[in-house]
Amino acid sequence: MHNNTLHTVYLSLGSNLGDRERNLDEAIQHIGKLIGAVVRQSAFLETEPWGFASPNRFLNAAVCVETLLCPRCVLERTQQIEREMGRTRKTPSASQHSASPDYADRPIDIDILLYDDLTVDEPDLVIPHPLMQERDFVMIPLREIMASKQR
Repeated sequence: MHNNTLHTVYLSLGSNLGDRERNLDEAIQHIGKLIGAVVRQSAFLETEPWGFASPNRFLNAAVCVETLLCPRCVLERTQQIEREMGRTRKTPSASQHSASPDYADRPIDIDILLYDDLTVDEPDLVIPHPLMQERDFVMIPLREIMASKQR
């Protein structure tokens, strides 16, 4: 399942249902318990929905986590956190590559952006995240915590 090597993982978080700030805080607490130490966290950024229409604005953040878990285990744990927090269905990853993905309002969304310098290309797990460069709501918080690493 894992070895004794610490891996650096960057995760993107988003919420546009319920108490968004509390949802992000709760998700970050779960990440700390189930995945690994959260060593950096961005400010929360309010954004418009991306890829679908909704009156509910998103609150987004990025975190840097040190973990012993493999990429697949990180994916399983993030999906477990989403389910526990009321996420009923995850956008199928296959649709990440199609023109009209099936996005919807959600209490929490957690995406793996980067895992060390690893590249993974599996049907349900793609690292680096294939669409992150197109998404300011991902890149702004990510740049914030990556810049803090260099200080």
